[in-house]
Amino acid sequence: MFKGKSNKYKWPLKRKIITSICLIYIIGFSSFLFLFYGPINSFKEFWITSAMTTMNHKYLATWIYSEEYINKVLENNKIIEVGEVSDPNQIVFRKYTTTIYRNEYEKEILDRDEDELYKVINVSGKGYQGFLVAIYDPSRIHIATTQYLGVRGESILTVSKRENAIIAMNAGGFYDPDWNSNGALPHGTVISNGQVVSDYIDANVGGGFIGFTKDDKFILGNMSKDDAINMGYRDAIEFGPYLIVNGKRSFVRGNGGWGIAPRSAIGQRQDGIVLFLVINGRLASSIGADMIDLCDVMENYGAYNASNLDGGSSSELVINNKIVNTPVAGGDNGLRDMSTFWVVK
Repeated sequence: MFKGKSNKYKWPLKRKIITSICLIYIIGFSSFLFLFYGPINSFKEFWITSAMTTMNHKYLATWIYSEEYINKVLENNKIIEVGEVSDPNQIVFRKYTTTIYRNEYEKEILDRDEDELYKVINVSGKGYQGFLVAIYDPSRIHIATTQYLGVRGESILTVSKRENAIIAMNAGGFYDPDWNSNGALPHGTVISNGQVVSDYIDANVGGGFIGFTKDDKFILGNMSKDDAINMGYRDAIEFGPYLIVNGKRSFVRGNGGWGIAPRSAIGQRQDGIVLFLVINGRLASSIGADMIDLCDVMENYGAYNASNLDGGSSSELVINNKIVNTPVAGGDNGLRDMSTFWVVK
């Protein structure tokens, strides 16, 4: 039976393309409105807290939300620190001969060769991956700075090589009024080898002094510069927030107000072993960590005192002059120029 040609209307290619673009735009715009203004508060809190704790990307929140709403979110997502100064008498250096461990985390820390100076432990959790370094001799840990303080920072690889360091990690934040991220001026007071080498501006991120006394005990305390010197700090910075003080964990409301990002932290166990922690972030394989994650990792591995350090693009870990984590600053090897560093000689 003869069938004539279909009279069904066929759209011209140009109209198909225009219609497809319009549909994509409508779907994309609707998705944007749903995520950023819809009922999912957890996404909005993640977006605002992550943006507002960056150095250069606060506009990602301020362009979308009002100042009033941002402040409300930040109030509901913050970390409430333990209002104490670390008690140095609770840190008692000891050597272990036992092969019986309380849990898997203690085994990872203590199961080692006697002559090992450090041990690298892979850590991971929901949405993040990173590295914990156990350092068995805290007397080797010092603060190093850019040799161009007040002018510009230096990369962690440059500083690591100059200091003959076996391990280097980023330390405190830095002031950057013109947003060029050159790492010239450290936040707060910096003490190196018992001397104040920089004293510029309060970081205003909680916490306070973070560092080691002349007898190698890691002390956290919100105090004046003079009190810090009298405390006997040999190497210290000012930053925060504190995660654990005297074995007591900070209270984290919401996500802690710092969002999810690359993170760095430092702590010490009661037996004197020091923990360096660096978490990768802004990657498909590791989105990053929040303050709860940092507290969890440090607590699991027995930190008696622990503090957050500068994170985001500053989170960097170098061992034997090789980059261990995946920095996201975008410079050479993903590194950014910074002002202060923890180094293990």
